[in-house]
Amino acid sequence: MALKKVKGNLERIFDKNLTDLVRGLRNNKDNESKYIAQCIEEIKVELRQDNAAVKANAVTKLAYLQMVGYDITWAGFNVIEVMSSPKFTHKRIGYLAASQSFHADLEMLMLTTNMIRKDLSSQNQYEAGVALSALSCFVSPDLARDLSNDIMTLLSSTKPYLRKKGVLMLYKIFLKYPDALRPAFPRLKEKLEDPDPGVQSAAVNVICELARKNPKNYLGLAPVFFKLMTTSTNNWMLIKIIKLFGALTPLEPRLGKKLIEPLTNLIHSTSAMSLLYECINTVIAVLISISTGMPNHNASIELCVQKLRILIEDSDQNLKYLGLLAMSKILTTHPKSVQAHKDLIMRCLDDKDESIRLRALDLLYGMVGKKNLMEIVKKLMVHMEKAEGTTYRDELLLKIIQICSQNNYQHITNFEWYISVLVELSRVEGLSHGSMVASQMLDVAVRVHAIRPFAVEQMSLLLENPYAIFGMALGSGRPPSMIQVLYAAAWICGEYCTFLSNPKKTLLGMLDSRMVQLPHNIQSVYLQNCLKILAHLLPSQSKGSPVTANLLTNGTEDGESDDQPDQNVDEQEHSAVEPDKVNLAEIQDFLKPFISSEELEVQERAGCLNNFIKCYVKLESKGQIDDISELSEELANAFSSELNPVAVKAQKKVPVPEGLDLDAWINDPPSDSEEETTETTDVFVKTHTAADFGSTLTEKKKVPEPTEEELGKMREARKQEQDLNPHYLKSSSKPTNSKLVNWSDDVPPIEKLDLNVPLQIPALASSDKYLQESKQKSSKTKKEKSSSGKKKKKKKTKTKDSEEEEDVEIETETVHVVNTVIEMPEGATLSDTEESALAFDDPHRALDIDLDIPLDTPPEITKTKASRKSDPNYIKKSKEKPAEVEVTNSETHETVEVEASVNSIKKTKSSDSKHKSHKKHKKKEKKEKKSKKTDANDDNLLIEME
Repeated sequence: MALKKVKGNLERIFDKNLTDLVRGLRNNKDNESKYIAQCIEEIKVELRQDNAAVKANAVTKLAYLQMVGYDITWAGFNVIEVMSSPKFTHKRIGYLAASQSFHADLEMLMLTTNMIRKDLSSQNQYEAGVALSALSCFVSPDLARDLSNDIMTLLSSTKPYLRKKGVLMLYKIFLKYPDALRPAFPRLKEKLEDPDPGVQSAAVNVICELARKNPKNYLGLAPVFFKLMTTSTNNWMLIKIIKLFGALTPLEPRLGKKLIEPLTNLIHSTSAMSLLYECINTVIAVLISISTGMPNHNASIELCVQKLRILIEDSDQNLKYLGLLAMSKILTTHPKSVQAHKDLIMRCLDDKDESIRLRALDLLYGMVGKKNLMEIVKKLMVHMEKAEGTTYRDELLLKIIQICSQNNYQHITNFEWYISVLVELSRVEGLSHGSMVASQMLDVAVRVHAIRPFAVEQMSLLLENPYAIFGMALGSGRPPSMIQVLYAAAWICGEYCTFLSNPKKTLLGMLDSRMVQLPHNIQSVYLQNCLKILAHLLPSQSKGSPVTANLLTNGTEDGESDDQPDQNVDEQEHSAVEPDKVNLAEIQDFLKPFISSEELEVQERAGCLNNFIKCYVKLESKGQIDDISELSEELANAFSSELNPVAVKAQKKVPVPEGLDLDAWINDPPSDSEEETTETTDVFVKTHTAADFGSTLTEKKKVPEPTEEELGKMREARKQEQDLNPHYLKSSSKPTNSKLVNWSDDVPPIEKLDLNVPLQIPALASSDKYLQESKQKSSKTKKEKSSSGKKKKKKKTKTKDSEEEEDVEIETETVHVVNTVIEMPEGATLSDTEESALAFDDPHRALDIDLDIPLDTPPEITKTKASRKSDPNYIKKSKEKPAEVEVTNSETHETVEVEASVNSIKKTKSSDSKHKSHKKHKKKEKKEKKSKKTDANDDNLLIEME
């Protein structure tokens, strides 16, 4: 035996330890999986050895492999074996591997119950500490139930190390086994006054985590926490306590009045930024809950805002972010206090950190008013032009729209300005929220009746010049990011076509051949609204001359024109057509590419419009003027009704009819065995959308990057080409005498270029004009106020009421009426379903336990009716008392008359009723005493805090 031990020890000298394993992994990066497979085989051999040190070394290597990412659950029994080693160094390795690889659903955890219980009662405090640390990582409901009493005994240990570990472990026990909370809570409450600060801090952490989800159950601990807050110097424990008070204050507003003074003292005295931030957060929560009961709290708000300004001005980005976050909470209740620091928040928009810029944008959302809306939006638009990054610019666009549209556009006094802002936003390159801008245009045009003429005017300019605004010229490769704005422009011009100054020009602009490049959804809206404009124009020219009738027919009843028309006919057409009338034959020619579109909806709408024009032309060629006027009037009446805005959730509110299964297949579902191979063929003419033009640029083949030698050759070739090119302006290296050079001979004459695309659209409105007008009006009103004050020669301070009245007078000059009526299904409301604060699978839901109920109450008192019904041992009292009388009579074998039994029943009933009334009276007295006790307890709670 001795020789075997010596031989085994000599072999162990050559075993790999953890250092060798790490070194081997670094040296075998190319064949890492092969090397690890070899190491695992060696580890399996080591685990079969009888030597405990060898097994501990193998488990150490397994723990490292698990951290690298390899599964070691196959060695679970070996890990438990090392955990049960009597040597502390081996035991620690086993618990480390268990904490990394074990989980609560592992079946072999039942083998560890007695072993962990033994380690918890060990004389060595570090063995119990290692067991508690590992148990917190893989505790299961069974382990929590079996070991809860052992952990609670550690709370009475003489060693602070074990008490602290035991208190922290209780939180994990409560989550897995909620029934342990009530018996353990008195002991946990005692540890709040433990002489050791570590144990005290651990108890505060556990209770604060429990109260974070269920704060109402821990309201009775407020005096103890108040004492700790005023006496403790541990910043981290103070942060936890202050967070807890922030959760308790909404439940007991009177508690907030006691907290204001100590919290403000901490804000003045502390130098720790983390504690300062939590104090400010709690002060905000306190002031929100007691805003009605404590009128003089402006000083506390100003103090918080001044301290937050210090945080925002700090160079640390984390403190700056936290300052902006806390400032947004103050903004909801005290916006005027935050608006004084608008300059600081605007400076944060230029910060390098994008998260800080986004937080500053959230603050601007609440700082906007009727006076400063135009100014803030202008600054954001200027900032958008300078900003980099598409995501941040898109966020700026969203924030501008949210600022302007909040609460049914309550801050907008001039909707012409807002329409011009939306038009300017649609012209900004690189944005991807065209659909949102389009929805805003539609919403404003539908809700605000007075703005429709101006909106139609601006939208018609967008439709007539899309190539100048969105880069829609032929050959343009710029991807259309905001092209969806044309969807709204076409709908507004078609729906409110009576406000069009030149409807014929708008109609022809929407049927331009270049519009085939637009996306299919926009093409279909174009054709639908062309029909609306045509329905508006036809009644005015229904009484046409025979010349125009001949012109409109032009010998093409089926909508097709001759391939080679005669010049005389063309001249006759141009001479006969009046400028206000529409050439229907020309419209039919424009509809041809839409009829042959690959999109079915575009085909259908173009075909409907074309067939209507054919019917109209036939009637006009036959001279049936009455039928023509009737047809045009009926078509105009079809689009005469006004559309109201629809609620966002209106479709969800529509009840599903009985017998309708929305998830069922309409047709038979396709079988998996059938594999149909369909070849895609272009039945119709292939049309390219604007998105296709943008995708062709991005889907090009990747060109390999040239080397430095190739770049040098390309530069030399470019220089030679520039030298040989006579039209290229070359920079002269030698200084030339300006007196000897005749510059007039070299300068070419300026010629006018004939451009099809206008560089500027003069009729488009600019938001700067409305901003200047508002500034001029405000300056005029200020001058009038100052002049009237001089005449009166009275210096009086203006009250807030007078200032508000004057502001209203200034603002109500240009206020438009916004229609807030929305369409909803019959009987539906806009109420939303309230969701629970705790998720269904949240373990804190089971910890919502009333801790004030004592433990010695009998179970029947706390039983509910549902539990009594489900209990098979519960015997329900019978209400049929005559049957009981009959039974007693049968037992005594006496014959009693029915009348006597009835009288006896009446007597028993009267006595029972008296007894019941006496009981009810006692119950009322007990309830009154309890209510008095609860009121007294609340008052005592505040008295104890004092």
